[in-house]
Amino acid sequence: MQAYMKSTMPYHGVRMPQVRAAAMSTFAKAEFKSCEEWRREVLAIWRGAKFREERYAAMVLAGDRRHAGCRAAESVPMFEEMIVTGAWWDHVDELAMVIGDLLRKHPKQMRPLMRGWSNDPNMWKRRVSIICQLRFKQDTDLELLYANIEPNLDDKEFFIRKAIGWALRQYAWTDPKEVARYVRGHEKRLSGLSKREALKNI
Repeated sequence: MQAYMKSTMPYHGVRMPQVRAAAMSTFAKAEFKSCEEWRREVLAIWRGAKFREERYAAMVLAGDRRHAGCRAAESVPMFEEMIVTGAWWDHVDELAMVIGDLLRKHPKQMRPLMRGWSNDPNMWKRRVSIICQLRFKQDTDLELLYANIEPNLDDKEFFIRKAIGWALRQYAWTDPKEVARYVRGHEKRLSGLSKREALKNI
């Protein structure tokens, strides 16, 4: 597992379904008096992790449906820390979906934040800004998606190029003609990887 994930943090060797089941069983007994207490616990587990599964457990608690009300704008700094310090796709891509949920619920607050992240020096925050709408389908804010892709078009980083292609490919299920139009219009700047991913299902 550690070799596959290219992880400097060691693994216990427990598969994700078992990690999730154990974490949910443990957290079912936990009672938090406030969202602040919930955030403190998530970060305590995350920061104190010695094995990668412990960080996965922190993500299970962060995504627990019982605490959906706590996943609001006030929790963005917590998720931002997890993205920046997690700094690998297994953490970041799942957290991007949480950020996407926040964008859907609080667009006025989250939209400018995602625009800022698209220009951030941190590559993983830029990736999140591009893929956070993967589940939005017809509700995709195309203006935001294109605006967040724009400053990253010339980036040579694999995970950014892959994110651009992935986001476009996902929207192509909803509007293939629009994605094909976008790719034609940006053909000179889009990487081969981004183009192949974007047009894969068209």
